Amino acid sequence: MNWSPHLDALLGSADSICVLTGAGISAESGVATFRGPDGLWAKLKPEELANFDAFMRNPELVWEWYSERKRIIHDVAPNAGHRALAEMESLVRDFTLVTQNIDNLHRRAGSAKVRELHGNIERSFCVSCGRFDNSATVGEDRKPPRCRQCGGLMRPDVVWFGEMLPQEEMEAAEDACRRCELFLSVGTSAVVYPAAGLPLLARASGAYIVEVNTERTDISSRVNETLPGGAGTVLPALVERMKELRKARS
Repeated sequence: MNWSPHLDALLGSADSICVLTGAGISAESGVATFRGPDGLWAKLKPEELANFDAFMRNPELVWEWYSERKRIIHDVAPNAGHRALAEMESLVRDFTLVTQNIDNLHRRAGSAKVRELHGNIERSFCVSCGRFDNSATVGEDRKPPRCRQCGGLMRPDVVWFGEMLPQEEMEAAEDACRRCELFLSVGTSAVVYPAAGLPLLARASGAYIVEVNTERTDISSRVNETLPGGAGTVLPALVERMKELRKARS
């Protein structure tokens, strides 16, 4: 696999790296994307499932859909791209992984420094008291789970349409963009803001921006370098080169 001498040098020397991942990396594990003819929204209207008012009107329907999503995700495994990023984290002093994905595959692959902009489907919280619960599930009666503390409705801890991204996660992501030397945009369509603005923030702050994707996106013309291909192929190659270069330095 070929990449520029400048990227090669950064693989060996960068002390601060930020990575943004989107649905493309999880698609390689078999998780359907949200957009496109075969996407998750192709058969269901987002407004019927992924906003708070819709949830309060019909929590049973929303929980039924998210329970099926959780089942699908439980049946897939992190791929070589996820595992490569977990290994990359161990090679860099200052590493931040920002993801738009809610599937928890990065953590399952071993990544620890993860900022989840859209939440995590494995978590839930009470709409009344805010209590978090990692074990809330729909029972055999198919009724939505209730809070064990106050009895309020539990909801998936994911960002729905019309909701703000978690402030702490977004601020940490922006801080990482401002200080990183190398920024990787991996498997994201770069159309969903504010996450889509992170590569541009990193570039404005002086970082070298590399896009890893199977197709061109809205930011392809504005990055420093494009590596065509899937995350499961490109990222392991980058990590192997990083290990080689950094071993030679030590």
